[in-house]
Amino acid sequence: MARVSFTFKRIQDFSCPHDKPQSFLWDTTVTQLGVRVTPAGKPAFIFQGRYLGKTVRLTIGSPDSWNIAEAQTRARELQRYIDEGRDPRIVVAEASQADKDSRIEQERSTVLLIHAWSEYLKERKPYWGEKNYSDHLLMAHEGGRARKRMPGTLTVAGPLAILMKRPMTELTSEVIELWIVKENKRRPASARLSLRMLKAFLNWASQDQRYTGIVNLMAASGKRIKEAAGRPKTKSDYLQKEQLEEWFAKVVALPNPVVSAYLQILLLTGARREELARIRWEDINFRWKSLTLNDKVEDNRVIPMTSYVSQLLQALPRRNQWVFSSPNSSTGRLIEPTKSHRSVCKAAGLELTLHGLRRSFKSLSEWLEIPVGVIAQIMGHKPSATAEKHYTIRPLDLLRVHHEKFEGWILQQAGIEQPKSAAKTELKVVA
Repeated sequence: MARVSFTFKRIQDFSCPHDKPQSFLWDTTVTQLGVRVTPAGKPAFIFQGRYLGKTVRLTIGSPDSWNIAEAQTRARELQRYIDEGRDPRIVVAEASQADKDSRIEQERSTVLLIHAWSEYLKERKPYWGEKNYSDHLLMAHEGGRARKRMPGTLTVAGPLAILMKRPMTELTSEVIELWIVKENKRRPASARLSLRMLKAFLNWASQDQRYTGIVNLMAASGKRIKEAAGRPKTKSDYLQKEQLEEWFAKVVALPNPVVSAYLQILLLTGARREELARIRWEDINFRWKSLTLNDKVEDNRVIPMTSYVSQLLQALPRRNQWVFSSPNSSTGRLIEPTKSHRSVCKAAGLELTLHGLRRSFKSLSEWLEIPVGVIAQIMGHKPSATAEKHYTIRPLDLLRVHHEKFEGWILQQAGIEQPKSAAKTELKVVA
């Protein structure tokens, strides 16, 4: 066993014959320290000692990374473990694992919300509707992009955007409270929606092993945050019977026939705005007079296609798969009819949202002797009583009888000519 006083030149000049797998050079200062060289010419500092009567050999590192003094110190340290009765291989392995765990924990502690949010959206997308997914994107949108519909202006950042670049460990109750207070002053409805989304995200993250331990499940909960978010005002906008004529007159006069038909059918079916906007031509059965809607509660629901609705649908252009198509939309269908409806309401002197049309369908049905369960089934509401859930099954034809009657009454109040194919049903007003 050759021993020399280690110098940089001696280590650099040391080589291994090609007929041997490896060669060793040992230090005279620290006898457990050596240099191992292979025919490939890559030297490495090694430690060699005896533990429980057996030779123990560990690689310290390359001379490119360790100088001689550092290698000698490391060799002494490893020998000290043996002197203490500890296997240096186990000590090194445990230390390596501890370092690895520490690095992983450090990386986990610096995970930004935007990265986890992206994973959350990717995982949950198959279980969400199109509107829910797009709302999650919108609430976290960073803003600053050019608007397509308003050239020269930029998009506004969503309420959650300011939190997206924060590490998840910084999502404390104090941070979220300050955030919701600020956002609630600017846009209370969007702030409350964002808070609900954030709560759902934290619940998901707390059950994901990638984020457990670095996220506080209750960070977005608590009395102070709830009070800061405020309560949404109960909406009660709906069309009254005497307002139907004015509203229909303005809607029928819209220059865009697709938007005009959409708004009228929204009122006459009580459908949710998105489930109606997403209807395809294949969802319409003109022979059996039915519409299939992608229901929010169930997979889908089938409702009658009344005479006037059928007339409106048959008059629409068939540009693509969408019934309410739009050549200017990237999706090929109607996305945002709110602007047109606002102009209608302004001209008619009304304050009414698109959801107010769904509310109007339910409210106006009270004028007629229509069973509550019929209206709920057409609107896609869950049955509210045991009899409705388990014993009352209404076929499409029975729904049609009541729906045609309701449509006829609406058109009568609005001064709209009844379709020729409409069944003549006696109307009975309830005081």
